[in-house]
Amino acid sequence: MPMEKISQKDVDWLLNLKPEMGFEKAIREEKVRRTSFKRRILKTLFSVLLVIGLGIVPFFILIRTAVFLNVEQYWNGWAALLGGMSASISLLGIYVLALFRKVKNKKLLAQFGLGGVAALVGGFCIYSLFYLSSVNAKTEDVRQVYRSLHPILRVSVATTTLAENDIVITDIKRTEEDYITWGLTPLESSMHYEQKDGFVHAIDLRTIGHSEFRNKTLEWSLRAMGLEIIRHVGTADHLHVALPINK
Repeated sequence: MPMEKISQKDVDWLLNLKPEMGFEKAIREEKVRRTSFKRRILKTLFSVLLVIGLGIVPFFILIRTAVFLNVEQYWNGWAALLGGMSASISLLGIYVLALFRKVKNKKLLAQFGLGGVAALVGGFCIYSLFYLSSVNAKTEDVRQVYRSLHPILRVSVATTTLAENDIVITDIKRTEEDYITWGLTPLESSMHYEQKDGFVHAIDLRTIGHSEFRNKTLEWSLRAMGLEIIRHVGTADHLHVALPINK
């Protein structure tokens, strides 16, 4: 059979086909790359929000509620802490019910879900009340007087370390003799003294060696919890964190 004659137009089309396909492919690959990048950003953002929502907010609510009940409603420190724990457990319980909303046996879910989050919050608070890691204490003396600190402040420290694990407590308990030894005039109203309720109501947190952004974020976070914050600058730059005394 005689072959059909190939026109110049067909030749030009064949010559231009490959570059066009390559260009279109590059466009498609760029679109895929951008879409993939956006998905990774959204996934990372979602993960961060999930960690904050599930791991930090419930314990923030615990402290904020406890401080409110203790300072504003005049509850005993231990009772206020239990009230804060109840608020945290309730919020985590809502999370559990929302995450497992498709489970048919709601009664069993509520029973085990609330039991689980209650154990989690209770275990965290017990750990916070009795233990301070050496990583979070400037000296062994700080660790030894840790249990003299008000229970709400102890749990506040542990809660803060969830987001900032290298927090260092530089000072907790003081006496008038300590000020005299340092060559300073004793402060009559120092919150570092043991108060009438039998607990110390203040700690100092190290700020030296950290960025100003980190220090400000820490200050705002603690202030949002209802605690009193004073920034002392100078050679011993630190954050003075105090639990107000209900009057």
